Amino acid sequence: MNTTDTERDLTGANLSGLDLTGSDLTGANLRGANLSGANLLRVNLLRANLTGADLTGANLFGVNLTGANLFGATLADADIRRANLSNANLSNANLSYADLDGADLDGADLDGAKLGGSGLTGAKLTGAKLTGADLFGANLTGANLSSADLTGAKLTGADLTGAKLTGAKLTGAITD
Repeated sequence: MNTTDTERDLTGANLSGLDLTGSDLTGANLRGANLSGANLLRVNLLRANLTGADLTGANLFGVNLTGANLFGATLADADIRRANLSNANLSNANLSYADLDGADLDGADLDGAKLGGSGLTGAKLTGAKLTGADLFGANLTGANLSSADLTGAKLTGADLTGAKLTGAKLTGAITD
């Protein structure tokens, strides 16, 4: 799917279940769009606006979401492995049970995000903001959380085996 500037406003669009593999949606406005179950394999969503979008169960493997706005988006049960979410806004997003293994979340804003039961094995979270995030039962094995802000984060039942926490802020983090 190739798009022009006039086609990039997909506010509220119903794209659920569609195969958008390899599409270039750089800077697209997908605010409130329904992308549940969509195949977004290797899609370029650089700086896209996905505020409040529904990406439940979507395939986002290897997607470029650098600098994207996913405020309040639902990504529960999504496959987000090896995706680039560096400097993305994921504040208040629901990523429960999402697979983020090997994802790049360096500098991402995950303030108040729900990550319960999610897989973050080997994920890069250097300098990420996870204040008040719910990481209950998340798998952070080998994740890099160097200089991350986990102030007030819920880490009960989270697996931090081999995780790098150098310079991380853990003030008020809940671990039991």
